[in-house]
Amino acid sequence: MDLGIAGKCALVLGAGGGLGGAIAEALAGEGAKVVVADIDLDAAEQTAKAITSKGGEAFSIKWDISDLSVIERNVSLIESRYDNVAILINNTGGPPPTPVSGQAPEQWSKFFQSMVLSVIALTDRVLPGMKAAGWGRVITSTSSGVVAPIPNLGLSNALRSTLVGWSKTLAKEVGGAGITANIVLPGRIATPRITFLDEQKAKREGRTVEDVAAESTATIPVGRYGRPKEYGDTVAFLASDRASFITGSIIRIEGGMIASI
Repeated sequence: MDLGIAGKCALVLGAGGGLGGAIAEALAGEGAKVVVADIDLDAAEQTAKAITSKGGEAFSIKWDISDLSVIERNVSLIESRYDNVAILINNTGGPPPTPVSGQAPEQWSKFFQSMVLSVIALTDRVLPGMKAAGWGRVITSTSSGVVAPIPNLGLSNALRSTLVGWSKTLAKEVGGAGITANIVLPGRIATPRITFLDEQKAKREGRTVEDVAAESTATIPVGRYGRPKEYGDTVAFLASDRASFITGSIIRIEGGMIASI
């Protein structure tokens, strides 16, 4: 199936590994020119090398998404090297596990800037180019906590839910310009982030990591954690020409784990 994105410029945040890296590789596999952005430049370069070694086109860029002042400089660099950003993948790191109560205002402010305001500001910067082209994709990766809040991930549940309302509103505003805006949310995908969360839960509860992982796996109908490639492939489809009628949606990639309809 030709997804119709060959030659289009895709900016993927947090693409140094995990879900972001899988998304970057999936888009490159469909012929997109991928900008691999990550706060860890070495990790971003590794993803870019993995893409170019397979004949894809990519370059890496160091990007601290909590620093709003670098947005203009970085996007201008991308536009000078490739073209206007046609596909934007908003993929931010998560906060540490915490209860939702008792967190200092400074903590809320810090992660609001890095997880929410950064996404909004960057999207606003690339939207004019998408509108001028009459085509664009804004895909924001969040968490299953926006559908079913996850215990001890209070900051993440609350802040990522803000992006759901923002994306739905954005979809209505830009749909007529040929731009779609969607949310994708992972369940238990086998990434370093999930390993970290399993380790933290095991430590809190005095259990083994293997026991925690087995307990989580038992809640997933398909009987396993997801593979990063499965997540990346789904996002690549949403970024495609074939998905032009899908917007304002929340796409769950979680093996049936979430019990709600």
